[in-house]
This record gives sequence, structure tokens and C-alpha cells, in this order.
Amino acid sequence: RSSTGQEVLDYVCQQIDIVEKDYFGLRYQDSNKHRYWIDLTKPISKQIKSELIVLRLRFRFYPANPILVKEEITRYQLFVQLQRDLLHGRLYCPQNEAAVLAALILQSELGDYDEAEHKPGYVSEYKLLLKQSARVEEAIAEAHKTFVGLTPAQAEGEFLTRAARYDTYGFDPYAVKDCKQVNTIYIGVNHDGILIYQTNHKLHHIKWSNVEKVDYVNKQLRIYPSAAYCQEYLTNKSAVASPNSTLNTTVDSNVFFMRQLTQALSGMTSEGSLRKRQC
Repeated sequence: RSSTGQEVLDYVCQQIDIVEKDYFGLRYQDSNKHRYWIDLTKPISKQIKSELIVLRLRFRFYPANPILVKEEITRYQLFVQLQRDLLHGRLYCPQNEAAVLAALILQSELGDYDEAEHKPGYVSEYKLLLKQSARVEEAIAEAHKTFVGLTPAQAEGEFLTRAARYDTYGFDPYAVKDCKQVNTIYIGVNHDGILIYQTNHKLHHIKWSNVEKVDYVNKQLRIYPSAAYCQEYLTNKSAVASPNSTLNTTVDSNVFFMRQLTQALSGMTSEGSLRKRQC
């Protein structure tokens, strides 16, 4: 309990041989099902009062290009987390493309499609998507047939490449209200900036390079773009674990990814439905 979040994270990563620790964080879920990111600079005891503490290792900062992640175990952990994102509807994509992602998961777990082994309806044994109807399962089975010959590592690599193309890759949505407190909006961040959705319709995508300031004033989360006006949203406290957690996530992501962006640009110079219920 006296250990800081960073000390716990370091210990966990050491136990499972993860070297690329900067991508990861520790999640805690309270009795109300609200999820928090542990502040790595503070002792666990200052953040959680419960007698029983269960922390989960999770990707907090999804890499812009997962294939360039150095360590195989890091890529595998990302593959596992994206499976979870797909299942819970956070990785939102068209149904036909979701079926392809699900088929790649099966290719990784089961290997090649085998008519003798994989009887009609075999996909129903696996929960892969939030909305998994019989029709979708047929599409998954058909897609699975097309990946014959892919090794588990190749299937996982193809999954990561495809998943990283979507705006909702790495998107962890927080429910907020607009200024009139009428519409529920979902706001989140990823490597490419701040995303704002209403159900599965994208309202705003503000790239990090266009974010001038983010702050939290009078119960309002305010985003100030550098080049264009962005509507302000009022955090819905009943839907979000803590309004400040939205701000902290946004600021932390900004620092992490802007640092990477700056390094990348420096290198180039020198070297040459969403659906409401899903969230």
C-alpha cells in the first residue's frame, strides 16, 4: 500500500518481462464500476481506500504504429487488449470489417480453417464482438477461410495493422454533456488527438498539434484548439468516474504523444456506434 503506482507498475512489468513500460498504466475499478487510472507518482494508499485492491495492467497509450513496437510481448499485450476493445465496442468499425478482425483472432487461436474440424456454427463458441448475430458469425467464418496459411504471429500482426487504421483505435470514451446539458457526448483521446463522438457519429477530431490548451474550470472540461473553435462540453459526473480523470487522461496523453511527435519530426529533419451503450 505504501508503494507508488510507478513502483507497482515496474514490479508487474518485471514479472512478465515487459521492457516498454511507457505504454502501460494501472487501472482500478470501484464498486460503482467507475474506472480510474492510477496516478503513478502517488502511493496506492492515497488513491484507494478499499481493503481489497485489484489493479489491472492496461495499455494507456496505444502506439501510433503497433508494428514498430520493438518487443514481441508488448505487441501481444496490445493484441489482447484490442480484442477486449473490439468485444466491448470501444474499437468501433463497420460490421463487415469487424468480422474480418474477429476472423484474424480465430486464425491466431485456432489456426487454419478446417472443414472437418470446424463444423457449421463453430464461431458461436467464441464471443468476439459486442453484437454477434448468426449472420455476423457466418461472415466471420467466411473471412476465417481466407486466412489459410497465416501463422499466429502473422494473424496478430495483420489484426494490429488493420485495427490501427480506425479513429477509435486507442479511444477510451468518457461520457459528457454539451453546454445545454441536453445531448450525451463521448470524448476520448488517442495518439492522433482528441476525439468527440455522439453515438457512432464523429463530431470533432482535434489533432494534438492543434490543441492550444485543455483545462477544467467550473465543472467544465474546456478544449481550446489553436486554429478553430471547438464547442465546450460539461462533464456528466454520473457517467464518468471523475471529471478530473478526463482532464488527466487528456493532458497525460498530450504530453506522451506530443513528445513522440516532436522526436519523430526531429528525426525527419536530421535524417531526411460508437454506439451510446457500447461505451
